[in-house]
Amino acid sequence: MQDPYQTLGVSKSASQDEIKKAYRKLARELHPDVNPGDAKIEERFKKVSSAYHLLGDADRRKKFDNGEIDADGRETSPFARGGSARGGGGDPFGFSGANAEDIFDEIFGKGRSRGGGGGFGGFGGERKPKKVKGPNISYELSLDFAEAILGTTKRINLASGKSLEVRIPPGSEDEQTLRLKGQGMAGMNGGEAGDALIKLHVHPDKTFRREGNDIHCDLAISLSEAVLGGSIEVPIVDGKVNMKLPANANSGTKLRLRGKGAPYDRGNKRGDQYVHLTVKLPEERDDDLIEFIKEWTEKHPYQAR
Repeated sequence: MQDPYQTLGVSKSASQDEIKKAYRKLARELHPDVNPGDAKIEERFKKVSSAYHLLGDADRRKKFDNGEIDADGRETSPFARGGSARGGGGDPFGFSGANAEDIFDEIFGKGRSRGGGGGFGGFGGERKPKKVKGPNISYELSLDFAEAILGTTKRINLASGKSLEVRIPPGSEDEQTLRLKGQGMAGMNGGEAGDALIKLHVHPDKTFRREGNDIHCDLAISLSEAVLGGSIEVPIVDGKVNMKLPANANSGTKLRLRGKGAPYDRGNKRGDQYVHLTVKLPEERDDDLIEFIKEWTEKHPYQAR
């Protein structure tokens, strides 16, 4: 809850004339008729007007300073029975109090804030209320690695109670946000509904890892496969493919499978998959292999480091 003195840019010891002067200056700068279509300026103008409604009236200001009402004009007593202490209560921004209409007349001329065509609603009885878009609502959705890469459909329950099928596009990434237009809170005064914002959380995979649009995986090969090469089966997100393994392949060798990575460009293109080889020796001691290596090493010494 923002301090109304800070909102108007005045000290707590400011006189009523100083408060009025500060409000006149801000109202001239922030009035929606001067800044048509600027939602941020309009929101700030509302806060400034609400602050002046509270502080521009000496009695209300005194109650606020004494802690009898809060910055929204509500009574702070625990025995208060609801309602608002804004006085007279029809106007949510309090333009009927503290002579705000007189200030608008001074700034913009007589009749400027009443009647008229476009601009900001609520300054006069003849203006139509402005359409306000409804708030967005945020959701979170968890996905497996393959679901994010290949795309899928998930069902979520909205705050409205409605259940909705959500299409997860291929190539979706961790912490990516999907927008479902018009599935948020209802708008006001005929304004359009807000949107549903769905933040994706992709679980790590024990086999694959993603770097940009490329996918990486580690693959163990036997000693004979490393020496002789050949065709080996490699896992991909879609399933499995056969890959040609070159002879004399060492641990750390990186092979590429073109077009087996993550989809991008709306699924029209795919990155690559990189396979990182690791030579794995037999789990159990093999005496024949040991004797062969000893004999071979004596005849073919080489530097490994």
